[in-house]
Amino acid sequence: MCARSRRPAGVPTRVDSPLAPVFDGQSRVLILGTMPSPKSREVGYHYGNPQNRFWRVMAALWGEEPPRGREACRDLALRRHFALDDVLASCTITGASDASIKDPVPNDLRARVLDHAPIRAIFCTGATSHRLYTRLIEPTLGIEATRLPSTSPANASWSLERLVEAYRVMLSYLQD
Repeated sequence: MCARSRRPAGVPTRVDSPLAPVFDGQSRVLILGTMPSPKSREVGYHYGNPQNRFWRVMAALWGEEPPRGREACRDLALRRHFALDDVLASCTITGASDASIKDPVPNDLRARVLDHAPIRAIFCTGATSHRLYTRLIEPTLGIEATRLPSTSPANASWSLERLVEAYRVMLSYLQD
């Protein structure tokens, strides 16, 4: 669990992600965010901000109730065979603003996930994660990623229903 930052909200801060990837030997899809938000780092799990719609979208794909808390979210990911990680291991960022990212350092996705799970497809949640993946990781990894819309509350133009429909593209990769 990370302590809250004592820095004011508008100050760029160098951040190292404290979150480990979520996956197991049955994970078939890798979903990548950009960098965990301050709230996600505080609570210790991916998409941990209750305003983020990621877990509501994922639960809706299977007609389930949205999970609450780190263990319930991890359980949903593992039961439904999707892995979670982030494009960046570290960067300088102001708050949770992807637009403010500077000096990005990518995660080694092969060592973190791909060498350990039978991943069939990679998806990025949002334009920034996709842009950074395409620039920093895809050239060496050689695997294209599909861009999905961000589930962040900042992406208010996308309703929950539209997000669920967009995320359905993953389901064909998750079936046996």
